[in-house]
Amino acid sequence: MCINQLLTLRQLRWGGSLEPFLDANLLNWDDRAELHATDRTGSYRIENVLSGGSNLYELETREVGDISGKDIVHLQCHIGLDTISLRNLGAGSVTGLDFSPRAIAAARDFASKAGSDVRFVEASLYEAVEALDQTYDIVYVTWGSVNWLDDVFRWARVVADLLRPGGRLYLAEGHPLMFQCDRKAAALELKDDWRTPIARPLVWNEELTYTGDERTLKHPRYYEWIHPISDVVNALIKAGMSLDFLNEHDTVSWQHFSFAVRAGKDMYRLPENTPKIPMAYSIGATKRGLGTYRIIPKKVDAH
Repeated sequence: MCINQLLTLRQLRWGGSLEPFLDANLLNWDDRAELHATDRTGSYRIENVLSGGSNLYELETREVGDISGKDIVHLQCHIGLDTISLRNLGAGSVTGLDFSPRAIAAARDFASKAGSDVRFVEASLYEAVEALDQTYDIVYVTWGSVNWLDDVFRWARVVADLLRPGGRLYLAEGHPLMFQCDRKAAALELKDDWRTPIARPLVWNEELTYTGDERTLKHPRYYEWIHPISDVVNALIKAGMSLDFLNEHDTVSWQHFSFAVRAGKDMYRLPENTPKIPMAYSIGATKRGLGTYRIIPKKVDAH
């Protein structure tokens, strides 16, 4: 299904005309994929992954648990370096999915260079069940993913559909309270509401990507949604998942505020003289029993 068809479906669902938010986000992420795949800043540590290492941060490496021999799907995988890292860490099989054709092309190129048998699929997150046509032991979602989605309840249904009974979700994400604060201000300052209406996303125009690369994006406009943690948790419960843990963290994996300082090797936190807010959260959840949802069979044309 093409992007324009998806937009038409959403316009019908919302009952009104919309700006092509997905079109803009796709163009923006195609640009980012091109820059990140040729990263000049060292942020993505490409050579480390290609030589058999891992780009996962200590937080998610610790919390995701034992992945040895597990079948994992990495949703919104971008250029696939974390996806390949999961395979390097001992996963039985790993599949990455992303809606950006440039990101998927880069991910496949990296997998080829690394000699890794990771599978990459180009598809919208909401079309993942049909595009992947299989189930997994673990759904893996991290860092700057949920905020790009308009509907976390639909996202949770996709997660549940992709899991086998007893399968697990691991999610690590920026905290919605952090996203509410003005990231361009010189100090903590609330700017946005705690829940973003679907039809009125946050609008950004930023010519540079988050790695610090000086090359500019051709398509700087993009759209995001803030989702309360309660919505994420309730969406997972409604989709047939049981919560294993919900953790909040005072560090996050990128420098969200200019005044944030490094915390250890890879993370950022607020300075000591600053009131603290949670910067990130993580969720572990397990699919209950047989669950409510089923994989949708692919239609096969008769010949």
